[in-house]
Amino acid sequence: METFDDEAYRDMVNHADMVVPDGRALVWAQKLLGFSKAQQVRGADLTLSLCEYAAQKNIPIGFYGATPLHLDNIAHNLHLHLPSLHIASAISPPFRPLTEEENQHFIQQINASGVKILFVGLGCPKQERWMAKHVDKVNCIMLGVGAAFDFIAEHKRHAPKFIQILGLEWLFRLSCEPKRLWKRYLKHNPRFIWHFFWQWRNYKKGVDLPEARYKNKY
Repeated sequence: METFDDEAYRDMVNHADMVVPDGRALVWAQKLLGFSKAQQVRGADLTLSLCEYAAQKNIPIGFYGATPLHLDNIAHNLHLHLPSLHIASAISPPFRPLTEEENQHFIQQINASGVKILFVGLGCPKQERWMAKHVDKVNCIMLGVGAAFDFIAEHKRHAPKFIQILGLEWLFRLSCEPKRLWKRYLKHNPRFIWHFFWQWRNYKKGVDLPEARYKNKY
């Protein structure tokens, strides 16, 4: 819905090398639109899988975002299960706009560390904007993984598996953080259902979406 509302942000997402469906609702939507093999790719699961691969192949990884405590806990928890994992860089930028000097310092620090896979956890849409701005400045692959930092650091709980399967992880997260999330879900969830209904309806009728309204939005 952020990409639906913001054309500049939509262009950033559409120009990414890879975009995966983090939410169960997006997978159901893909299946209803004919993509029968669509599967959910949660940010935390993707991060852990890539960390396992990096440990096996001796690929240095890095983390950008969150608090120093988060990063310490992430490193501790990952090394418990992946002792050979090489975390070459872990940067907690200030929770405010950076000065140009600070930004250059962090970029130089990332490049000097030799990181090949950088996990970015600044939250949506901030992390996508940051990656788009720095795609030609850092010498590594970047992945925006959202709340994965919180889950791996064990600062937030995963929803039980059956809740994930039912597509109610959003409701579980809302119950855990109502003050932070209620406005987001109230604004976006009904609108997503409404706009997707019309997309699905046109798909079933075999007609193109109205270009003026939906161009590049799905």
